[in-house]
Amino acid sequence: MWMFILSKKPFFDVNIHLFPRLARARSYTLMSQWQNKTSVQKNSQVLCATQFRRMADLPEDDAVPTSGSKSRKSKDKWSFPVLDGRIHRGHNDTTEANLRNSEACIQRYLELLGKVCQRKEKDILRHTRDNHKLLARDRLRLVLDDDSFFELSPLAGYDLPYGTISNAGCLTGIGKICGLWCMLIANDATVKGGTLYPITVKKHLRAQNIAILNRLPTVYLMDSGGAFLPLQAEIFPDHCHGGRIFYNVALMSSMKIPQVAVVCGSCIAGAAYVPSIADETIIIDKIGSMFLAGPPLVKAATGEDISVEELGGATLHSRVSGGIDYITSTEEEAYEQVRSIVMTFNCGKHVKESVEYDDPLYSPEELKALAPQNHECSLDVKLIMSRLIDGSRFQEFKAEYGTTLVTGFAHVKGHLIGLVANNGELTHQASLKGSNFVTLCSHRNIPILFLLNSVPRTSPCTRLAQAEDLGRRVKAQACMMATIACAEVPKITLVIGGYFGNDSYAMCGRSFDPNFLFLWPNARVALVDCRSPFADFLEGDENFSTDKSTLKNLEKKLENESTAFYSSARLWDDGVILPQNSREVIAKCLEIIKQKDHQTLPFQQQPILRI
Repeated sequence: MWMFILSKKPFFDVNIHLFPRLARARSYTLMSQWQNKTSVQKNSQVLCATQFRRMADLPEDDAVPTSGSKSRKSKDKWSFPVLDGRIHRGHNDTTEANLRNSEACIQRYLELLGKVCQRKEKDILRHTRDNHKLLARDRLRLVLDDDSFFELSPLAGYDLPYGTISNAGCLTGIGKICGLWCMLIANDATVKGGTLYPITVKKHLRAQNIAILNRLPTVYLMDSGGAFLPLQAEIFPDHCHGGRIFYNVALMSSMKIPQVAVVCGSCIAGAAYVPSIADETIIIDKIGSMFLAGPPLVKAATGEDISVEELGGATLHSRVSGGIDYITSTEEEAYEQVRSIVMTFNCGKHVKESVEYDDPLYSPEELKALAPQNHECSLDVKLIMSRLIDGSRFQEFKAEYGTTLVTGFAHVKGHLIGLVANNGELTHQASLKGSNFVTLCSHRNIPILFLLNSVPRTSPCTRLAQAEDLGRRVKAQACMMATIACAEVPKITLVIGGYFGNDSYAMCGRSFDPNFLFLWPNARVALVDCRSPFADFLEGDENFSTDKSTLKNLEKKLENESTAFYSSARLWDDGVILPQNSREVIAKCLEIIKQKDHQTLPFQQQPILRI
């Protein structure tokens, strides 16, 4: 019957898209079996075969220009439609303004990065020459398989009210040890002697949170003088202060997330608890020490003279207290021991498969010209997407509904993702569409990438129609927030423009606990956009003076506090990344997230209890 239908040329020409499977060799074989039939059927078979050969010979999306990037043949290259990522000439003024702003922001970012990585020469000499210790970054190089250390929040601690604490006094990031992705937390004793400031505790907690979300084995390189006492009220008592670090160590142990600590310097007061609770602990002889109070405090309290080694050295803890599992004579030996311990984790190490994928059809370098200087300079978000995803191919979900939110499926270096991207105001329809799509991804266990560029409010609600629309919008956004909060799939958020108001919550902002959250250098983070006419919001407030000087001071304050660098310095994100590097960062995050899928160890209620 099918051969009779296919013999009807008008029907076949119009409906050729309904028969993609017949384009393969098998269809031609089936047709050839009918060559002993009428001449009409023979002619139709030749016609069909010719049509299919022409389809196969056509260059894929020949109307779309390519960036000249290396391309790999993908198994799924026919699955998703190709996005048109061409930038039209009418947008030249906008892209040029965006490019100038991006280059200025990137230059500022690189300057700040250079500043926070600098150390005073006297501090380096004290650490290396006097105390015979390695620098924190050198320690990481000895532990890791290679130099591909994925550092998190490098700007943390810059220009805070109590001063600049370079890198927040510790280095955190993810790297491979014996082929296994691990979280690494390393105190930097060249910064204030490794003293714990409030921002240090916050960075440590965020690293542990990422390790919990992604079930990453964790290595602590401990070298700390304990809490900074003048700021103890911001370090010690509250829920997410210093004590939470120890709580997380025990919690991670009960979740069967392996943890190893190396005492590679002084661990005083609270810093002594992490190696005491970790699953396994290594100490370096004559360099590492652990105690709640050092020899000077013992002398002041009791009048007794005691050495560091007698009070809490390697020999004491390995032979008397039993608080140490391994003792080494050098740092190099200690980090080799870490690698040996990691080989015993039995976490179901993921063997990286060779996945075929296509590079984007458009150069990621063009993202600098698409990073919006402000909302007025925002172009269609699909232009950005086409420079991030494999082959610029995107399967859009509900394309004609709620068009100010783009949702759909794509691949990033072979990893399937759901993509949710702002393309205007988050309206009632857009929010419902977002809720629907997030639920779909959650049911299919597909990670979600959010491209956040929310629209700032520019005027208050003054008419009944506006109030009704706002009411519908708020209810739909609340639905989307609840859906995202309960979605049990990995979530990555990339802020490509504005991060304003309640729209940011519905797009998986920091409060909604994404696995990773990054900013572009041009990003703005604030309740309202200071570059928009926000004076209207203050009208009618008797308690607020709206004179020009007050508004000017407020605008200046908001301008300073809304930059990506102000945000990153306070750990409101996991770091600022360059637009052109976004695809690499997202792919690495997806690879890290995927590792936990291969872990087979069941959850247990009891952590490892040390002596």
